[in-house]
Amino acid sequence: MLTGALLILAPLFLGFAIALENRRAMTVIHYMVEALVYFILLLLGLGLGQMEGLAAQLGGMATQVLALVLVLFVANMFGLWMFHRWQPMSIERVEGSVSPGYRRLFLAGLKPLVAVIAGLLAGYYLLPDMPMAEQLATWSLMLLLFLIGLQLRNAGLSLRKLLMNRQGLGIALALTLSSLVAGALLIPWLGLPWHDALAVASGFGWYSLSGIVIGEALGPAWGGVAFLNDVLREIVALAIIPLLIANRPAMAIGYGGATAMDFTLPVIRSSGGLTCVPVAIASGFLLSFLSPVLMGVFLSLG
Repeated sequence: MLTGALLILAPLFLGFAIALENRRAMTVIHYMVEALVYFILLLLGLGLGQMEGLAAQLGGMATQVLALVLVLFVANMFGLWMFHRWQPMSIERVEGSVSPGYRRLFLAGLKPLVAVIAGLLAGYYLLPDMPMAEQLATWSLMLLLFLIGLQLRNAGLSLRKLLMNRQGLGIALALTLSSLVAGALLIPWLGLPWHDALAVASGFGWYSLSGIVIGEALGPAWGGVAFLNDVLREIVALAIIPLLIANRPAMAIGYGGATAMDFTLPVIRSSGGLTCVPVAIASGFLLSFLSPVLMGVFLSLG
């Protein structure tokens, strides 16, 4: 499993090592990433649909997802609240409600679920058994991580400045540590070895990564659990950011996890103001790197 973990991490760091200056190439990479994400999610759903005894396992998967979402939410909120008390962050007051695009973003958060459900239905009702789907998902994920590494390197962000952003760094560490504590607390409930439980808790909202990585290591059922846990984090984050950001910005930004630098950033910007943007980008960037590293390391211990 150590070899598999290294294969996960190597494309990300390889992509991050390559500097590009061609804007057209970056635009193409952006669309390739978006297409790969939904292709990987379709493959994840396909694997679930062709899993033996799917109907019998759905109830257990639902309770595992519910436990993960609730325990992670409580642990993350407490950890981020503690950081907020230690390093309070003041933001500019934003008049009025969130931008008109908020509803569109919230509905877009449901699109990953639609992709997985489409794959699940196709695998369960339409398609014959496809043993090559898992290998195809692995190579697609490696390509996705390489392209994401390119995006992170060439997003015009200074790694030094991101690491020196005390609020962003503190939020990322608070979310990471509280997620690992939640994973440890869930070990008896999930019935997994400690390292696998911590790997499942280390998705930080990156559902396209966690679903495939966990699914390959622990089976499609656990891949589905990891995916649902992380996609629900994204949807809940969209709902709570406008409610919390005025008085507790660290909690609002931090709960979005890795999505704070992309998907939930427009809501953070519109409801929290410009002062929240560098903090959100820093925390989201750091969590985007920590998630595959932690999952790879924990899964390699099995």
